[in-house]
Amino acid sequence: MNQQVNGVVKKRKDNFLQEAGEIQKKNVSNTTCSKAKLSPKTIGLVFISLLLDLLAFTMILPLLPSLLDYYNKEEGKGNSLYASLLQAVQSFQKFTGAPDRFSSVLFGGILGSMYSFLQFLTSPIVGSLSDAYGRKPMLLICLIGIAVSHGLWGCARSFSVFVLARFIGGLSKANVSLSMAIVTDASNEKTRARGMALIGLAFSVGFIIGPLAGAWFAANNTLTSGPWGERPAFYALLLSLANVALVIFFIPETLPKEKRAPLLFTLSKTLDFVSPWHLLKFSAVKNLSQHQNKVLTKLGLIYFLYLFIYSGLEFTLTFLTHHTFQYTAMQQGKMFLVIGVIMAVLQGGAARRLGAKGAERAARAALALTPLSFVCVAAAAAPRPPLLPPVAWLWLGLVLFAVSTAFAVSCLSSLAAGQAPAAARGAALGALRSLGALARAAGPLLASSVYWISGATTTYTIGAAILIIPAVMMFRLKI
Repeated sequence: MNQQVNGVVKKRKDNFLQEAGEIQKKNVSNTTCSKAKLSPKTIGLVFISLLLDLLAFTMILPLLPSLLDYYNKEEGKGNSLYASLLQAVQSFQKFTGAPDRFSSVLFGGILGSMYSFLQFLTSPIVGSLSDAYGRKPMLLICLIGIAVSHGLWGCARSFSVFVLARFIGGLSKANVSLSMAIVTDASNEKTRARGMALIGLAFSVGFIIGPLAGAWFAANNTLTSGPWGERPAFYALLLSLANVALVIFFIPETLPKEKRAPLLFTLSKTLDFVSPWHLLKFSAVKNLSQHQNKVLTKLGLIYFLYLFIYSGLEFTLTFLTHHTFQYTAMQQGKMFLVIGVIMAVLQGGAARRLGAKGAERAARAALALTPLSFVCVAAAAAPRPPLLPPVAWLWLGLVLFAVSTAFAVSCLSSLAAGQAPAAARGAALGALRSLGALARAAGPLLASSVYWISGATTTYTIGAAILIIPAVMMFRLKI
């Protein structure tokens, strides 16, 4: 009798487990289908959001020289903030031997370094907060901060207000790493590289159209515009507000509450977010396996070294084309337009078709190609370059530069995102973005110093030699 009862109980238990398994499979299947339907739409909306942000952000780039001229006339003397910074730039010029006509470029470089340094401070913190409280609320906070910065720029009759606007904008720029986290949440291993390529495409299109739009709005006199760029700032503000509305009403939360990680801030843990050493170790990223932490640490170092040298050499291209090739501002604009178009075509085409293994191969190829591109630029700067005329070497280097840039950052970001669990993805991408911001803050200052002390050929040759290191590290990395 007991055996019969036990047999019935066992049978019912087996049936129950079987039904539960089928329900679980069905739920997983439904979740997968739902995510598959959600992914393209969500990634497309993030692309639009990032494009709106970058269009607004890049409007100011062609206006910086005239903006600085305006503040120089208004506040160039006395004890103003502008006068103090100008004195620092002039001291740097005397130390390096840079000509006076490049003072506005160096001044802009200092403001750019400040902007990048602020991103370095906030990106890992905001990323970790998004792991605990969700992507959408943190993205909205960042976008509102960016809108405030554009609003302040429109009112910036004094240099202090203009710097405050840039300061708030820099603190709020963690929206890029959050966009990467959302794309990673809404994609799988096969489609992650495509999503990151779309983010790269947003950068390319934004940096092509935004500066042209900013220059056009500043030159068009159908509306009254102050010399501090009031009208372009107004349109940048409109784009930012449209971006806020887009996120509120259309972009869903991609990190469910059950997948979020608790957040504890203590004085010792704060070092994980601001110390470069801790960032390189990805100390703020929790629940990583030993292999994942090892891969992320190596990817972080590769990313930092690459962007540190790359951003410095990229910044000095303006000096080279103006000083050696006598390019006008319009010719320089066309040069960067060609670079942007090449990148946009590649990111919208080839880079979008990459899977996980394809992203790994593309990252290796891009890092290997970057030193070669700057060797060509070094040859262009030489007094008597071999085989080809200087302009041919320059454009060969610029084309290789555009091709490598189209894949490098997006593929490295995709690989880093793949190493972090969902609950720590924001922290991982925030730390990676922070390392890149630190590299972009320091790289141009070092490269400018070497450029004016040692010359263009030496600068690009040394830079190309150092860029071999992250390329070799990438080839040796086992993911």
